[in-house]
Amino acid sequence: MQLTWFSIALLGVWRITHLLVAEDGPWDAVAKLREAAGPGSWGKLLDCFACMSLWVSVPFALIVGATWLESAILWPALSGGSMLIELVAAKYTEPLPAPYIEDSSPTEGDDGMLRK
Repeated sequence: MQLTWFSIALLGVWRITHLLVAEDGPWDAVAKLREAAGPGSWGKLLDCFACMSLWVSVPFALIVGATWLESAILWPALSGGSMLIELVAAKYTEPLPAPYIEDSSPTEGDDGMLRK
């Protein structure tokens, strides 16, 4: 197995898992799938990135791995790598806090008290 194929498989696992867990998809198809899954086991699976990445990584590991042992080792490696990508991506996509600017020059007669 080459590093190129591992990288491609890793990005594929992350992309598909992110689509299933966090995005609406084209024509809201994935959102409707999550809604149809409901609050049961399937719904919980579609809400958990770590759980979903374990199952999404199985076909990638079977395709990329040359032997059964290599595929068995690739399975958790691809899942763990996709969780690391998600962790880094989430850190850099968090919204910035709202700006807060306090006027430091009080107007005449304003001592900062609400009532006199």
